Amino acid sequence: MDLTGKIEIVGQSHTGLKRSHNEDCIGTDLTAGLVALADGMGGYKAGEVASALAINTLVVDITDRLAAIDHREDDVQEFTPESLLAREIVEKSNDIIYQTALAQPQYKGMGTTLVMALFYDNRVTVAHVGDSRMYRFRSGTLEQITVDHTLMQELIERGFYTREEARNSMNKNLVTRALGIDPEVQVDIQEDLVLKNDIFLLCSDGLNDMVEDEEIRLTINENADNLEEAAKKLIQQANDNGGNDNVSVILVKSLESFPAKQSWIRKFVDWF
Repeated sequence: MDLTGKIEIVGQSHTGLKRSHNEDCIGTDLTAGLVALADGMGGYKAGEVASALAINTLVVDITDRLAAIDHREDDVQEFTPESLLAREIVEKSNDIIYQTALAQPQYKGMGTTLVMALFYDNRVTVAHVGDSRMYRFRSGTLEQITVDHTLMQELIERGFYTREEARNSMNKNLVTRALGIDPEVQVDIQEDLVLKNDIFLLCSDGLNDMVEDEEIRLTINENADNLEEAAKKLIQQANDNGGNDNVSVILVKSLESFPAKQSWIRKFVDWF
């Protein structure tokens, strides 16, 4: 499915004001409806390698394999074939990063967060590992779709911290899950329906650490018809507030309905 004219995609990345190089990496493919963002970590420039490996694997493999998906009438699973493909390729990315670090000692310990979204058939599949986030802006409301894989998030869920207290903690960025650290990784998968005029934001923590969610909401709301300007302003706000980290954003807007041909079973499942 070619989504040209159905969705709009804008991506921007900036080194920030305190880092010497940019370990974030973003990738987009409008035709395939794919957007992905990775925030690398590791020794000198190893983070750049890890994030680039993740994004390149996703963009190449998903683009090549989407057309081969077979939507059989009798094959309704918990997740769509697109979601299963996304999870498989993220797991492949993990293996590639892990094996590269084993083979090249200078990259030992490198890893990366990842958040990706795949748009198809009036829906979106979200796959993520780590603390890079995805938000949805709909009818003036901004909602965080992903849940951070961090120690602080676990403590919030257990009631040790409020979200306000966590925001000021020195340990808020200790991730509990990342690509390339272990031979296997657990990938969180979500699916949701997409409505016309929905705007989705993917970002590295260089944005949400420096800019409050309400500021993000206001910026998107004020620039909903100009994604380039919205992305530019979000990055500028992060830098104006200190620019402590690399900051990357991808904005995706649903312009028109983009349904695919469906089996009657899949239509029935979507109805409920």
